Amino acid sequence: MNKSIMKTHKIIKIISNSLIYLPTPTNINYWWNFGSMLGLCLLTQIISGLLISMHYSPSISQAFDSVIHIMKDINQGWLIRLIHCNGASLFFICLFIHIGRGIYYYSFLLKETWSIGVFIFLMTMATAFLGYVLPWGQMSFWGATVITNLISAIPYFGSSMVEWIWGGFSVSNPTLNRFYTLHFILPFLILLLVMFHLMFLHSTGSSNPMGTNSNLNKIIFYPYFILKDSISFIMFMLIFIIFILQNPYTLGDPDNFSPANPMITPSHIKPEWYFLFAYAILRSIPNKLGGVIALISSILILLILPWMFKKNTLSNNFNFLNHFLFWLFSSSFFMLTWLGGKEIEYPFVILSQFYTILYFSFFIFLNLTNKTWMKIILMK
Repeated sequence: MNKSIMKTHKIIKIISNSLIYLPTPTNINYWWNFGSMLGLCLLTQIISGLLISMHYSPSISQAFDSVIHIMKDINQGWLIRLIHCNGASLFFICLFIHIGRGIYYYSFLLKETWSIGVFIFLMTMATAFLGYVLPWGQMSFWGATVITNLISAIPYFGSSMVEWIWGGFSVSNPTLNRFYTLHFILPFLILLLVMFHLMFLHSTGSSNPMGTNSNLNKIIFYPYFILKDSISFIMFMLIFIIFILQNPYTLGDPDNFSPANPMITPSHIKPEWYFLFAYAILRSIPNKLGGVIALISSILILLILPWMFKKNTLSNNFNFLNHFLFWLFSSSFFMLTWLGGKEIEYPFVILSQFYTILYFSFFIFLNLTNKTWMKIILMK
């Protein structure tokens, strides 16, 4: 017993020391704070989700009513649910900024850390989609029907896979039960991946705006960066609390206030705002299988970034052309998010196709400009 206590104490000491005495570049700015913000968001989502799960009923006849019960009858249930559903939006805002910072400052050169981060992104998207289905409103039901139907685009066994996921011939009670179970389990798997993400980050050290990796210009994480992160925590939590108390349903869909009805199709089916960029890419391809491949590629293409560049590549900070390409990529992302919420009609379809090409072209041009830039540097 004493040995196990000593081992646990030793592990806790190693972890605490790795956080307290972690050598951190002195020149990292506030864009680096979003990593720790994501950790806070994840813990908030897990705790609030755990509390909601105690009163939620994963049954198509009771799910919608159980959500109303949580909102109206449970002490502070309305607050916990609003924190959970709006916390997903805050999570994705921080996640998009974190990824954008990684691309802008070439943080993807830390290959292991970046690769695990992309898989965290994928699993977060899957978890958010599963959670969106659980209230069993109109948009939840039809969103689940449309997205799961995409699997039928896989040749030969796609239709069988869809029926296997559904547990029947349509989205029904077995589907809701499975989605609830997976939505409960996946955050803990994300937490495990986050630990690996941090482990690799601590083994290599953080990147910085200059793109250098010297130990000469580093200071310990505590207390300097703990205080810096705390400022971000307080600011974001203040904005978040004001938002959920004043405008809690702004980012939601009005159709989700109606119980799911398989006999009535909404006039315009669309996912939550943080999926709209991928949804626009999916709709821009006329072929169903091609759209699914483009949808998956829009995320997985991030994995190729570390392999396109050499370790000694200078930071994006030194290349004005890469600045231009990054903001062009960001504008295509914002435009695709806007277009994903529009109807499938002219001119939105053509614009979606244009910005989809622009989105994927970024990775090609980034590679070409980097090679050209490195040749110029070597010639000098």
